[in-house]
Amino acid sequence: MNQIAGIYLLNRFFYRIYSFLVHWYWGGFQLFAGRTLRILEKLDRSLALRVSLRYWLKPLYQDYSFLGHILGFIFRTGRILVAALIYSAICLAAVILYALWAMFPFYIIYKGFYPYA
Repeated sequence: MNQIAGIYLLNRFFYRIYSFLVHWYWGGFQLFAGRTLRILEKLDRSLALRVSLRYWLKPLYQDYSFLGHILGFIFRTGRILVAALIYSAICLAAVILYALWAMFPFYIIYKGFYPYA
């Protein structure tokens, strides 16, 4: 009977570790990815990267003169570059924050073994 209880407790121990890892890493990834996508969607309303990419070589305000083509290309290219830079910075910040989130349990374990290091 004690052997069955020991197997059960060992099984529950490993299940709890597995459950924590799934919750911490997969749940944390979903949280960071979801919030990052929501931030990017809100920014896309003002920066309009998709619209600027779709109409990149079209003139601004349907002014099909030579100057309209040149100015449309210049303004849309600048808008695309600025939006891509902002989106990249937000994605990089999300990746760094998730990496810190992922390393936190290892830091706790390390501090448990080396509390004064």
